[in-house]
Amino acid sequence: MGYSEATPIQSQSMPVILQGQDLMGIAQTGTGKTAAFLLPVLNRVADHPEWTGVKALIVVPTRELAQQIDQAVEAYSYFTGASSMAIYGGGDGMDFYNEKTAIQQGVDIVIATPGRLLSHLNVGADFSQIRFLILDEADRMMDMGFQPDLIRIIKKVNPDRQTLMFSATMPDKVLDFAHSLLKDPVTVNIALNKPAKGVQQTAYIVNDGQKMPILVDLLANYVNESVIIFSSTKQNVHNLYRALKGKMPGVGYISSDLEQNQREEMLLDYRSGKINVLVATDVMSRGIDIAGIRLVVNYDVPGDAEDYVHRVGRTARADKRGEAITFVGPSDQTRFYKIEVLIGSAVEKAVVDEKYGPTPEYKPTRRGGGGGDGGQRHSGKGPRHKKFNRNRPKGPKTS
Repeated sequence: MGYSEATPIQSQSMPVILQGQDLMGIAQTGTGKTAAFLLPVLNRVADHPEWTGVKALIVVPTRELAQQIDQAVEAYSYFTGASSMAIYGGGDGMDFYNEKTAIQQGVDIVIATPGRLLSHLNVGADFSQIRFLILDEADRMMDMGFQPDLIRIIKKVNPDRQTLMFSATMPDKVLDFAHSLLKDPVTVNIALNKPAKGVQQTAYIVNDGQKMPILVDLLANYVNESVIIFSSTKQNVHNLYRALKGKMPGVGYISSDLEQNQREEMLLDYRSGKINVLVATDVMSRGIDIAGIRLVVNYDVPGDAEDYVHRVGRTARADKRGEAITFVGPSDQTRFYKIEVLIGSAVEKAVVDEKYGPTPEYKPTRRGGGGGDGGQRHSGKGPRHKKFNRNRPKGPKTS
């Protein structure tokens, strides 16, 4: 696959996993953690053909991440004969039947979202022989309220297993959960809370009504480049999509309102270049690996400073270069200041052309609220892997 050097999370995690120890991996997006756990797990599965049943269970917060890891298993295990199945909600009865069949026949690796996995456990799915339990994006799952589901899942899987837990951040609730789950774990900490060095970060200090005209003009410079625009609510995503769709071609969007097949089709179109501008909620900010994203736009400042790092982490991956632009409205200034504190440096403030009208001064307060005093100013110018087919009721199919 063209990998020539291990990333830090890979070089530090792989020996621990191969030795059979539990691991707590703290690594932000884009550091290569998927290969950090998949490669040694696949290696151990290949070394033990006598193992039966499901060997590894990977629990993730979103269906998109489940699909992505399933694709990674297919790529990494091309010559091993290992099999995998992504299990997530949103399908029909035939999908559930195919998933159930794969589990019963002993698919090697199951990648699942918590809710769908519990549905299978409730109808008798057997994970009593698993050798590996992997929780990926643990902090995200906790934020989404999955902790009770995870506890129920853990009670129903093999207690004599190796457990690997990966998280981009380590708040107290995640740390406490890790202590209750892992046995004498080795901790590997690669989290830096900073965007990659290859990201050129810029902030536009503007009024809310100035965001759209500036965005449209900016996008004119990225006609043939992949761009992702983040907004914190699905309603704003819909509004942005409708506004941009009427001004330029090649625009799509992703939010929880789309049906699963629509989301998959939209991601495929974005990966293939059929659309080059994708408007999305934070569902796209964590774990999703799409190569070649040139520009990330934060149409609004995220509520959590760490989410900024995840959003910006969609570009400049694998030591490449990229750009991140954030629109900071009057009510966003304090939140953006907290981001600058987190990443340890001030983000360059763009000079806004006078044609857009007067802009606010950047005067964030350090207390709650947005910040800024509302004062206006003018700026200047300027053997192959076996894949279980979800559409066939007869179980495994070699792809």
